[in-house]
Amino acid sequence: MPAHFGTGERVEELLTTLGELSQAALAFVNRPAFIVQAVLIILLFAAAWAFSWWAEPKLEARAREIKGYPGLLRLIVVLLRRLMWIAFVIFLTVALVLVRSVEWPESDRLLSTALLLALAWIVISVVSHVLHSRLFGRIFAIAGWIYVAAAILGIADDIAAVLDSLAFSFGGRDWSLLWFLKLILVFGVLLWLAFSIGNFLDHRIQRFEELTPSLRILIGKVLRITLIIVAALIALSGLDIDLTVFAVFAGALGVGIGFGLQKVVSNFISGIVILLDRSIEPGDTISLGETFGWVKELRARFVSVVTRDGREYLIPNEDFITTQVINWSFTDELVRLDVKFGVSYDSDPHQIRKLAIEAASGVPRVVDSRSPACWLMGFGESSLDFLLRFWIRDPQQGLAGIQGSVLLAVWDKFKEHGIQIPYPHREIIMKTPVEIATDQTG
Repeated sequence: MPAHFGTGERVEELLTTLGELSQAALAFVNRPAFIVQAVLIILLFAAAWAFSWWAEPKLEARAREIKGYPGLLRLIVVLLRRLMWIAFVIFLTVALVLVRSVEWPESDRLLSTALLLALAWIVISVVSHVLHSRLFGRIFAIAGWIYVAAAILGIADDIAAVLDSLAFSFGGRDWSLLWFLKLILVFGVLLWLAFSIGNFLDHRIQRFEELTPSLRILIGKVLRITLIIVAALIALSGLDIDLTVFAVFAGALGVGIGFGLQKVVSNFISGIVILLDRSIEPGDTISLGETFGWVKELRARFVSVVTRDGREYLIPNEDFITTQVINWSFTDELVRLDVKFGVSYDSDPHQIRKLAIEAASGVPRVVDSRSPACWLMGFGESSLDFLLRFWIRDPQQGLAGIQGSVLLAVWDKFKEHGIQIPYPHREIIMKTPVEIATDQTG
């Protein structure tokens, strides 16, 4: 839609103001006061650089001795990296006070401008570094510098008027470019605060040992979502937005999003169900299909499962609701495992049972509270078939390893007592005589 009339006049006023400022700046540069202040600024900058070169390594060494407060240490290191600019601001402040006390030179405009720019640089640099997103940090730095420069030049109101005049009508009210910029700024700041407060509260909640791991995760997620919703509502209400204007648009958009994000919503709801019924918790050992590992983390959309070979599988929450899952440590950490083996028909089955139980009992990971059991399961074609059962408490350490260790212990025990594990054999019966011909030519 077309912009409002009057935008051209606003732009002309802004250009006129910039022209007047440029002429005043040229006139000020030719004055002796400008040269004196410029030389003073250069000397103070050099002094700040020398001070930071001397003090920064010593202060950083002292700061590294802080233990147990990573957030405070990170903030101190960020400030130390900008020690030169901090010293420069302090030196400029002292110089500005002295210049105004002696009233020479008569104008301290250059010193004041340098002080404001240096102070703005420190604030913008620290805040943009604290922001974890590089994109948001750069946007904040650029917007901050533009605003500071406009404020120093005295054209902030003129720029705001030009942006406000670039507007269009929708829903019975005017929407200007300045309003959109304010919306982005307020919404971004409130969302950043919501995420920061949510992360802080989540870290605090994770320290409460009285709560179960799944309940701690659920409370943390609910707090984050609540803070984000509250931040959005505050941003919209603070800018006098009538939400009924977007009712029809939001309804149509909601239907489209509902069809497009069915799996996302399903996984999100499934994650909440898992947290509520506590069927899966961090640290549990689970089997899902061909995946065997322990749960590392529960997320809003997936569960992180780490296998014995170091692979980390991100399994959708919906799979834990709709498919069969084996939780090896759901109610009890005790897990029973079976191994099969066969021995020669010449062996004594009673002795075999005794030796197999002794062998399994001597493996370190096999628990002593429940004795292993060995049973004769059948008479095979080549061997007596046995089943050896034993219990372990640490399924997260793997199953194949303990089964292999038990079989190796059984092998050693049988070899010690001369018990044979037979090879499969077959008997071939010929119904007709077989003649063996020999070669007489040789």
